[in-house]
Amino acid sequence: MRIFRHYTGLKDEDRGGVVAIGNFDGVHRGHRAVVDAAGRIARETGVPQGVLTFEPHPRSVFQPDVAPFRLTPFRSKARQIELLGVDILYVIHFDFEFSSHSAEDFVRLVLLEGAGVTHLVAGSDFVFGNRRRGTGELLREMGEKHGFGVTLIEPVAGQDGQAFSSTRIRELLASGRPGEAARILGRAWEIEGRVEAGEKRGREIGFPTANMALEDTLRPATGVYAVRAGLDEPASAGGRETIWRDGVANLGRRPTFGGDDLILEVHIFDFDGDLYGRHLRVLLIEHLRPEKRIDGIAPLKAQIAEDAALAREILATHGSALGDTQGSERAGGDKVTQ
Repeated sequence: MRIFRHYTGLKDEDRGGVVAIGNFDGVHRGHRAVVDAAGRIARETGVPQGVLTFEPHPRSVFQPDVAPFRLTPFRSKARQIELLGVDILYVIHFDFEFSSHSAEDFVRLVLLEGAGVTHLVAGSDFVFGNRRRGTGELLREMGEKHGFGVTLIEPVAGQDGQAFSSTRIRELLASGRPGEAARILGRAWEIEGRVEAGEKRGREIGFPTANMALEDTLRPATGVYAVRAGLDEPASAGGRETIWRDGVANLGRRPTFGGDDLILEVHIFDFDGDLYGRHLRVLLIEHLRPEKRIDGIAPLKAQIAEDAALAREILATHGSALGDTQGSERAGGDKVTQ
């Protein structure tokens, strides 16, 4: 997948495609319906399949003091979009200056003169341009005027009738229901980042952990989770592959030790290696219990052992390494090349 952080001066081979447009935070099953529709049209017409999205998320520009809400920071979002078979990802830098463009100017400057779209696919509720005045109806009008097709996708709902939405996923994660969030996402939700040096308390009590800060990512419910941890390793045929292992993690402020900062501490089962400074992906599979203060090292070790045993039991029957709710593979060393 080719990624462009600009929309001017593109080569001919990077223009003229069928483009899905949206914020796509989470790249959930509803978003995938939009991207998949663009892919079908692109294959039928023999042109590239593209996705156009915005970074940073417009909400963080207009509400800079809002609590972290991103389900998929850019690295994760780009990875999920690439897995959908997209050829080109256009990443539009969003700021106050860009937001001042009218809806008509956005179509003219970005979609036509920039990406040269031949067909545009969007959710039926997609809005754009200054004061969000651009609608699906306007896209259709401008498509007829300028010669590009427009397909609007209605919201996709689950068996319960609720539409798949990023807002719903955030609510589920915040209330400690990652399994329900995974059914909307089509995969387990993940946190990723660089492993930081900790205070080595876990190693001292027999449960070494990889510590990660959440940075600009949604804060899910604190507590203990059954997880799968993915480490990138060199692939034998070039590139890199992600090796997934089962584990248990605590997300919280470590009240037993009087901590203040929110930290994800991941204990990877049957693993003995140096992770400091490495990039780690962590899938939240199931919330086991809330965080609590435990007095004494012996009771703490007993509680962690109990949590680890429960996590092993859950993960043994969960499914694929990527946490896909439809999968059937075990993790614990599975390799997924990306």
